[in-house]
Amino acid sequence: EMGNAESNAYQNHLCRFLPEEQSDIDGVFGTLSGLSSSAGAKNGKATKKTAYTREPLPEQMTVRLYNGMKSIGLTGKSSGLSEQIAKEQFVIFMSNLLKGNADEKITIIMRMISKTEGPVKGKQIQEFTEDLIVSVVHVLSYRKELKGWNLENTRDSASGVKALASQLLSELKLADGTKPVGPQLMETNFDQSVIEDWVYRVPQISIFLSVVIRQGLHVLHSLPDQTKDILNLVPGCKGIKGRGLVSLFDIPSIIYINSHLPAELQHKWQLLFSSRLHGESFSQLCGHIVNKGPCVVILKDVDGYIFGGFASHSWEAKPQFQGDNRCFLFSVFPSLAVYTYTGYNDHYMYLNHGQQTMPNGLGMGGQHGYFGLWVDSDYGKGHSKAKPRCTTYNSPQLSAKEDFTLDAMEVWAVGDLPESAGTKGKKSILDVDPEAQALLEMTGKSRQSEGLREPIEEDDDDD
Repeated sequence: EMGNAESNAYQNHLCRFLPEEQSDIDGVFGTLSGLSSSAGAKNGKATKKTAYTREPLPEQMTVRLYNGMKSIGLTGKSSGLSEQIAKEQFVIFMSNLLKGNADEKITIIMRMISKTEGPVKGKQIQEFTEDLIVSVVHVLSYRKELKGWNLENTRDSASGVKALASQLLSELKLADGTKPVGPQLMETNFDQSVIEDWVYRVPQISIFLSVVIRQGLHVLHSLPDQTKDILNLVPGCKGIKGRGLVSLFDIPSIIYINSHLPAELQHKWQLLFSSRLHGESFSQLCGHIVNKGPCVVILKDVDGYIFGGFASHSWEAKPQFQGDNRCFLFSVFPSLAVYTYTGYNDHYMYLNHGQQTMPNGLGMGGQHGYFGLWVDSDYGKGHSKAKPRCTTYNSPQLSAKEDFTLDAMEVWAVGDLPESAGTKGKKSILDVDPEAQALLEMTGKSRQSEGLREPIEEDDDDD
């Protein structure tokens, strides 16, 4: 009887995988068989056999995966004696975490958070979440899946990992609906049902686990229908390559901000403006960002606070508010958060330059003189006035001081650039004046001047 029960459960889980997926799983299980004995060993020292899996994933994540697999009870067998992972445990683990619902995932996740049964402390959930994010950044970097971003052209991920973990943990709700914060959160006990609710409401946890398993164990990573959820986890990056620039964004904040963009804009970010490349000038800023489609603006003040906004429409220089309710403000450091529209007013975005009567600068949310985010046309000055909150986005003060001094600023176009912004619509003097073109060709200068057009960068070798 026990044998049948076992094989039925096992077969049911196996059936969730397509035939080509099953052979993929067999292969990975074969490679991993050497891993379980070493991960189970107290010292955690990996044998030669496990070098394969040790590199793509940090050791602490390997141990968590092992604990998750070991937690799956084997029907009719005492699994306590063996350090090895049984094939059945491996298949059920894969099936529950990659194909299961919140209910099926949760018991395993509980064991990945803590080896012992029962409620877990906020601090343990935080450590698990940080390990998970570290592993995602690590494995995407290891597998060269960062799409043009890398650990050299973005700011240090360590503070981003902590900030993203804190942001995800802020969604933990106790059964009575309260959200513990700060030191209290670390000491609070959370039972399985509360964590199940959290995993259900915070999609990043499941997506990150999926990335860690697929890319870390290199299983089911290439089957297109299985990877939709991680397709635009990180957007492609254009325009930063070879420029010696370190973005104000870190990988965890890119992942988080990108997940809040409209779906059709999540596949690509392209650098339009950087104060470090293009100079600290408001007219340079306008010249690089006007009519380039939806953008993400990010700035850092001299106190080190990093924050910005998403503009859903092309920036236009005009004395009226523009944009729509998809716009949002965000902060990246010291905390990571997104602030979406309240419905109170439609003051989403504003850009004005060289006008006598209206304020000149770039603003998002609030109102004239009291923007949630404002960069003055007298470049270098700005403000974030939100006492207690910005009316448009319900955001707090984003900068360290209400009136701040700007240290650096970047603007990234998101999604595909509008047709008119590409080279096609960019009229050079040469296109307008065929005589000039002919003259240049006679003097053999056409080649160099082609280069002077400086079209929008589409460096396809970034991938």
